[in-house]
Amino acid sequence: MIKKLHEAGLRSEHAYTAAMASIGLSVLSWATSLKAESAGVERADRWGIFIGEWAPTFFGLGLALAQFERD
Repeated sequence: MIKKLHEAGLRSEHAYTAAMASIGLSVLSWATSLKAESAGVERADRWGIFIGEWAPTFFGLGLALAQFERD
């Protein structure tokens, strides 16, 4: 699978960038949810948690791609 992703043009830098972006989006979503919760939307912070769970996957993918690139 990693070989196919690499052949498709995905590099470890892309995965690391996606991980950092998901962390930023998670914080932004959480900050935005503070307004939504005060307006009566219950558990609006779940989007922030959901997006934040993407980061480990992207970091793991980046590590696998970096290993493949090194070999």
